[in-house]
Amino acid sequence: MIAKIKKSAANGSVYAPASKSMAHRLLICAALSKGESIVRRVTFSSDILATLDCLEEMGASYEINGDTVKIKGLDSVIMSEEKNFYCRESGSTLRFFIPLLLLSDKKQTFRGEGRLMKRPLDVYETICKERGLLFEKGDTLKICGKLEAGDFFVRGDISSQFITGLLYALSVMEKDSRIHILPPFESASYINMTLLAMKKFGVSVQAEDELALFVRGGQKYTACDITVEGDYSGSAFLDAFNLLGGCVETKGLDPDSLQGDMIYKKYFTLLSYGSPKLDVSDCPDLAPILMTLAAALHGAKFIGTKRLKIKESDRGVVMAKELSKFGADIEVGENEIVVHKARLHTPSELLLGHNDHRIVMALAVLSSVFGGEISDAQAVSKSFPEFFDVIKNLGVEVTLYDN
Repeated sequence: MIAKIKKSAANGSVYAPASKSMAHRLLICAALSKGESIVRRVTFSSDILATLDCLEEMGASYEINGDTVKIKGLDSVIMSEEKNFYCRESGSTLRFFIPLLLLSDKKQTFRGEGRLMKRPLDVYETICKERGLLFEKGDTLKICGKLEAGDFFVRGDISSQFITGLLYALSVMEKDSRIHILPPFESASYINMTLLAMKKFGVSVQAEDELALFVRGGQKYTACDITVEGDYSGSAFLDAFNLLGGCVETKGLDPDSLQGDMIYKKYFTLLSYGSPKLDVSDCPDLAPILMTLAAALHGAKFIGTKRLKIKESDRGVVMAKELSKFGADIEVGENEIVVHKARLHTPSELLLGHNDHRIVMALAVLSSVFGGEISDAQAVSKSFPEFFDVIKNLGVEVTLYDN
């Protein structure tokens, strides 16, 4: 699908989309709880639907009513038979479920779309090999073997999702465990979100220090009624219009949120006044819109960019390529990106979305200033399926059509 966007200003107020990151976590906690939980204000992006599908495959049942999910939890997370788990293109879903499915000794198969099976799973592969468990990765991922409690050493600079997955599994094992995080520890805010979600369902984890988590075994998740908070990551794309001539008020964001991406407000201020040096190692999902604003304003230098290579696309390289069609001048290094100040213009060729939701949304924001056509517009369904409807309601002229 192609999105054709004409020069048009975004004005008005809108509620922040629900946090995809927190929704994943709350839904999994609900499924691990005995009894019935209610999770409210869920946005049914393709990633969240992947998690719901996998929870159902595990044995949990759920009902959807509007934006509310009612989940009947599992009596046991031990799988009694071999099954197939379809994760679509959700890295979170895949990484959160692998340890849970290693609680039994039945072979399980994961399937996915796009680049999912090419994204790093080294942490789990190492853990499985060290413990003699099957970990066979190709077009699909096959795992088998019973994961036992103990000490786990996890690199902190690949993805916090590995730590989250282990936390879920270790908390329901009979014996105690520890997770030792090998520095540098990036995206720690996502672990804090996991710990908060678990706490809401009655499960506690003790941070012994900044790099060690003690997980008491044999804990029980308690069903509850909970609402998903607003998403800072998705809201950054809406707030970005304000730096490009728009006037958009985004409501429904918790000022006391643990989301690391709330730093976008500080970064936007720095970008609006100059050419700052910004560290995105803890907020890689913000990089596409930050690069876009830097190109449109005064330039910037971004450090901590190496993890952009392992997202839905190689985001640093891809954004440099697509923004160059507007006239941007960008240098991409191993772990830094420099966006030079440049005079932008209307692109003369099709902008490629690279099947990456955050690339598409970032290009859409800039296209509201200069005009443009973007391929793979359907990719927004991964995290923010209502994105184009929302910006249309704000006054951005968008036409969607099949290519």
